Amino acid sequence: MTDGKKTSQRDGEGMSRRHFLATTAAATAAFTIVPRHVLGGPGYQAPSDTLNIAGVGVGSQGTYNIQVCSATENIYALCDVDMEASARAFADHPKAKKYIDFRHMLEKEEKSIDAVVVATTDHHHAHIAMAAMKMGKHVYVQKPLTATIYEARKLKEAARKYKVATQMGNQGHAGEGNRLMCEWVADGAIGAVREVHCWTDRPIGWWAQGVDRPKETPPVPRTLNWDLWLGPAPYRPYNPAYLPFDWRGWWDFGTGALGDMGCHLIDTPVWALDLGYPTSAEAISTPVNDETGPLASMVKLTFPARGKMPPVELTWYDGGLLPPRPPELEEGRRMGDDDGGVLMLGDQGTIMCGCLGSNPRLIPETAMQEYEQPAKTIPRSPGIHEGWIEACKTGKQPCSNFEVSGPLTEIVLMGNLAIRSGKRIEWDGPNMKVTNFPEMNKYVHREYRKGWSR
Repeated sequence: MTDGKKTSQRDGEGMSRRHFLATTAAATAAFTIVPRHVLGGPGYQAPSDTLNIAGVGVGSQGTYNIQVCSATENIYALCDVDMEASARAFADHPKAKKYIDFRHMLEKEEKSIDAVVVATTDHHHAHIAMAAMKMGKHVYVQKPLTATIYEARKLKEAARKYKVATQMGNQGHAGEGNRLMCEWVADGAIGAVREVHCWTDRPIGWWAQGVDRPKETPPVPRTLNWDLWLGPAPYRPYNPAYLPFDWRGWWDFGTGALGDMGCHLIDTPVWALDLGYPTSAEAISTPVNDETGPLASMVKLTFPARGKMPPVELTWYDGGLLPPRPPELEEGRRMGDDDGGVLMLGDQGTIMCGCLGSNPRLIPETAMQEYEQPAKTIPRSPGIHEGWIEACKTGKQPCSNFEVSGPLTEIVLMGNLAIRSGKRIEWDGPNMKVTNFPEMNKYVHREYRKGWSR
């Protein structure tokens, strides 16, 4: 294993980045699977109707992703730089081929892998997903889709180019609650919506933010390839302050509370109100530094009118901050749920739900009881993983494909631009530019460490 000071040639077996990219560029066509109804009766799944799935980052959430996919598909290969974190997944799938470097895995197993599930730290998402799509592999990527706005835009464009099935792991987008919220808003249940509030308690009790880089440099655990864990991020010495979970609060590796929960909570109004690019953003927060996000923040995103729908002001709260309590909410009734919530305020009423669009209700409850719900017009999903697997086999894109989740991720990460600037920023969405403070554009994309640039 690497000592964290130089790249390990053992794990990459000397493979050059140039050779890897040449290899991935040669494989751009998606495969075809024979439909199960041609090969057998109901419930029969022929080998040719089974995906060979590879998992990259298979500890924690990655373990769960692989477990769900294994119910119907073949887990062909597993890849992780942390042997301790990935031990359970490796043990659960003893026949799967094991790798440390995803580039090595994709090159060696190019002809065998059909689809790739990515559940690494945020800063690795774009590199792995892009490499897989260039080889014609379907991809499922945990939220947030990417660590930067630029990466999200490029993954959306790549998905369109390579015509593979893509999905981001914001499971609420596959749920019933968000569909009901969309249908009720379209039905005019609360009239025109001009104000939205989304909140979470993160990072309180979950990971550290508002801290500086640790000065201690303990030895790298023998079970961890630190150089590969860093990947495209600038080099720094190993410290347990970063992993296995606290990386979320560090700008070089994660995207803070907004990146972790925004793709769940902000997804609800973005979908229901057909929100596009915000035109401006401003934030107030506890102190921000160049290493980690703040302990708490409040971000205001302004969206322009869309057709007959008026402009919308969306406010995000984290770190224990909450929006004003609606006067129509009954005394003693909780706003949202354990993971946060969403309030959409219309000219004629208010809708509230929890995280992932759970338990949507018009408030007060008397309004909900009196409301005659419209017909269900949005196609229902079998589940975030199941919908993606189905799409891999049919060619029909799943609900949170990169055309949907790419722009959502851009909106979420726009909030981080405002947090890091401490100023009101004007945003040119189509061109991905801050127009009034150009110095902030350095956060729209980032430089990659040598050997990781594309």
